[in-house]
Amino acid sequence: MAKIVGTEGLTTDQVMEEVRCGGKFVYFPYVVSILVLTFRRGSDIHFIRAGENAVVKGLPYTLLTFVAGWWGLPWGLIRTPIAIVNNLSGGIDVTQDVMSSLGRSPVAAGPPANGGGGGNPW
Repeated sequence: MAKIVGTEGLTTDQVMEEVRCGGKFVYFPYVVSILVLTFRRGSDIHFIRAGENAVVKGLPYTLLTFVAGWWGLPWGLIRTPIAIVNNLSGGIDVTQDVMSSLGRSPVAAGPPANGGGGGNPW
């Protein structure tokens, strides 16, 4: 499983309570291109507590993509705007997947704040 950033020092029950209050798990896609090669990757999973701004947490990945993503033809020009839009929308929500892997029912935790269902749009 991918590393989860932001849950250090929290118990599973504390994480569940945060999710019930609107917290979510997201990752941020990023793109790096070198002429004819384009690499698309995802960050570690980040735990965004209720009230935190996911766009700010994803800013390093957005800036990396903005600077280094465009240079590959043709995929850099295609995948860079997709990654930037995803990051400026708060990242890719994987709350249900993470809660399922913790053995907790996503239904019991309440719906994700944005109503999204995880998955990879790429």
